Amino acid sequence: MAAAVQALDQDREPTRELLRDAVRWLLSELSSRAPGRSVEVRVPPYGAIQCIPGPRHTRGTPPNVIETDPVTWLRLATGRLDWAQARAQGRVSASGIRTDISELLPLWTG
Repeated sequence: MAAAVQALDQDREPTRELLRDAVRWLLSELSSRAPGRSVEVRVPPYGAIQCIPGPRHTRGTPPNVIETDPVTWLRLATGRLDWAQARAQGRVSASGIRTDISELLPLWTG
């Protein structure tokens, strides 16, 4: 995490391996903090999780989906980008009534 965040703080994109590992760790952290299956968070190509308590989704496209790119996810999850700002800039796609995860962020502040 520290190396990936350091790269961002120096206006560099982390290596593919660092970015992949950081994205997966942060997704895992989100699912630990907000267990459930009502929202799907997608960060292609590195991962997707289900989280947030509520009605469980079983087939087809979930009604509550968040999707973003890996660098944006890393910025959001480490407090380097505000949720509302990311949404306003179109850097995050969030559909459904349960997709505001701003109160769960940041997930890592090191």
